[in-house]
Amino acid sequence: MGGIFGVASKGDCSLDLFFGVDYHSHLGTRRGGLAVLSESGTFLRSIHNIQNSPFRTKFENDIGDMRGNLGIGCISDYESQPLMAKSHLGSFAITTVGVVTNKDELVQEVLEGGYTHFLEMSGGEINQTELIVALMNHKKTILEGIQYVQEKIRGSITMLVMTRDGIYGARDKLGRTPLQIGKKDNGFCLSFESHAYINLGYKDYKELGPGEIVFVTPEKVEVLQKPGKEMKICTFLWIYYGYPTACYEGVNVEQMRYNCGKYLAMRDKEADVHPDSVAGVPDSGTAHAVGYANESGVPFTRPFIKYTPTWPRSFMPTSQEQRNLIAHMKLIPVQQLINGKKLLLIDDSIVRGTQLRETTDFLYESGAKEVHVRPACPPIMFGCKYLNFSRSKSEMDLITRRVIKKFEGDNVSEETLKKYCDPDSPEYAKMLEEIRKELHFTTLRYHRLDDMLDSTGLDHAKLCTYCWNGEE
Repeated sequence: MGGIFGVASKGDCSLDLFFGVDYHSHLGTRRGGLAVLSESGTFLRSIHNIQNSPFRTKFENDIGDMRGNLGIGCISDYESQPLMAKSHLGSFAITTVGVVTNKDELVQEVLEGGYTHFLEMSGGEINQTELIVALMNHKKTILEGIQYVQEKIRGSITMLVMTRDGIYGARDKLGRTPLQIGKKDNGFCLSFESHAYINLGYKDYKELGPGEIVFVTPEKVEVLQKPGKEMKICTFLWIYYGYPTACYEGVNVEQMRYNCGKYLAMRDKEADVHPDSVAGVPDSGTAHAVGYANESGVPFTRPFIKYTPTWPRSFMPTSQEQRNLIAHMKLIPVQQLINGKKLLLIDDSIVRGTQLRETTDFLYESGAKEVHVRPACPPIMFGCKYLNFSRSKSEMDLITRRVIKKFEGDNVSEETLKKYCDPDSPEYAKMLEEIRKELHFTTLRYHRLDDMLDSTGLDHAKLCTYCWNGEE
């Protein structure tokens, strides 16, 4: 994923920028970056690897030398950002969040059009943000360049572009990712996460609509392109990615997760399941479990505690093997809350299934009698094309697709996949039973898609559901 933050201030913006970017640390694991328009009118930039160290510790010695009125920054899962560019559009800094799924096609198109080269990152990949700059340079102005990017790419790109006069903010065409503006007396900020600016003294000013483009200075926010009518915001922002204090489209993450748990509990009233307690897999599963407990009357407990001082994020290492190991190592059991108990466990999702199976086995080894599992979203059937949610290199990494292949063979039609997506079909029931057995659960019931979407309170047509049903 990743997160972005920008500040346009009448005074020095550096501390607001530093803390605003830091508040996005839950969204990325590899790179952090800051760029500031200095008091002398030059662009200053700092980029660090944050795979094994928090953002604050890497940048706290830099920020004192990065004073200025305008600044942008990011937490990135992949490429180094922000980039600084100089072209016929002028000098500017740019940072983006999202994914361009037709990147190879666009790179070739740009090269054939006379562009000389792209700088390769380690592994031979092209920096996606550099491609965005190359596309923007096809047009005569930065605004036209941003509009051109919105039309050309498949996937999603939300961006901040800082010039010497102000900051352009552009939400991706279908609003799959958010971009919000905060205001205080001496200026404005632009932020992926709404909570990132609250403690900095900003108040909610405006949430950009899908495809909307604004130009922000310390004095004002100018709308350059009005929002489009169609929206497909990522539902996983509430289920998994978002910090509990964040809001998207006016819907708070923590409240939405309570609602999810409530719907899961209402469905379980039809089942003959009587757990002693309900627990969430830390951290994103916790609020779902609270919602379940509140609705069902089953006590909420924490039978294992996440050790965060050295392992704040299970996906921090590059390799899946290391991530699985750390996911296991950081959860410390509370034997008195496990031994002899029937537990109902809620996780945000099941992707590969490896970590949740290990967690379940670890609960049994700690004396649990039963482990009932209730994922807070439906079975993930398709790899994300818009935000790279699952990080899977192939859809066959998904436990659902492996099980379907086991039943159906290599050539599975679109019509057959639809049957496995239908929670009322025999194929769906067969798939769930096989997943239950493979992952050693006592029972398994996924969140229904309709219930999950209802949990947001938003019009279902505004929510992206591609990874669950393949519908764009």
